[in-house]
Amino acid sequence: MPQLSYGDIKAAADRIAGRVRPVALAQADAGLWLALEQLQHTGSFKARGAQNFIRAHREAGTLPDAGVTIASGGNAGLACAWAAQQQGVRATVFVPTTAPAVKVAKLRGYGADVRPVGSDYAEALAACEEFAAGSGALAAHAYDHPLIAAGAGTLLDEIHRQLPALDTVVVAVGGGGLFAGVATAARQHGIRTVAVEPEQCRALNAAVEASHPVDVPVDSVAADSLGARRASAMALDVARQGDVRSVLVPDEAILRARRALWDDHRLAVEHAAATALAALPVYRPAPGERVCVVLCGANTDPTDLVAPGR
Repeated sequence: MPQLSYGDIKAAADRIAGRVRPVALAQADAGLWLALEQLQHTGSFKARGAQNFIRAHREAGTLPDAGVTIASGGNAGLACAWAAQQQGVRATVFVPTTAPAVKVAKLRGYGADVRPVGSDYAEALAACEEFAAGSGALAAHAYDHPLIAAGAGTLLDEIHRQLPALDTVVVAVGGGGLFAGVATAARQHGIRTVAVEPEQCRALNAAVEASHPVDVPVDSVAADSLGARRASAMALDVARQGDVRSVLVPDEAILRARRALWDDHRLAVEHAAATALAALPVYRPAPGERVCVVLCGANTDPTDLVAPGR
């Protein structure tokens, strides 16, 4: 099982310094901050892990002529294609046929060879693995790799520098890369992590319940980003350490949170980002608790947020 340490996160921070945008924070209410990671390159936190992954292999001399390949619901593929383009590396991205058109168009804009396969992430991943074996391309992963998770974990250190008295960080969970990185860094600083999943995309929650990764059904408005069929063993290992809470939210709450972010703050985010905010009524921060909610991405079609005539 891949291991992840705080040292990996510090190394990632040095490796990607100056190549990603430092996260901006916005205070939404007393004791509540929003980490605006949807403003990151490629529109999501995934740019951090992709930069770390490709730069680490570049430094090690292990980038093949066939380039890199990845399976993704969209965001990880975007980040991989963007980082590969910066390094002059070919990128082949396998996506489910259900991937949003806005993400597919952006992938092609970064020069990626986009290959739609199957109806969910698991099928795209199988096709990606077959391609890597036959072509010699370096297989990246949307979440289950220490370099990917370590890159994501740099986000928490940036938040902590701006909010040194932070008590709790709230993150949405799909396969667990963002969660594993953030929770590992949060543990270093004595910060609680709230791991949030849609009720019908509960891979990490089910793994914790079963004490090992298990396959779960995937059916949510946030499935394009959070629709991993099973969480990584690395994420489960991190969930067993430190102060971690698992929270499930219904799709109706995700839709309300996404609408509230637009109506109240004029922030257009994808459903995965709204999933984290939707957890607050369930988690119920204690009086005086200082909480930061990570808005992880904005690769969405925002037209449904603006009513006709507005």
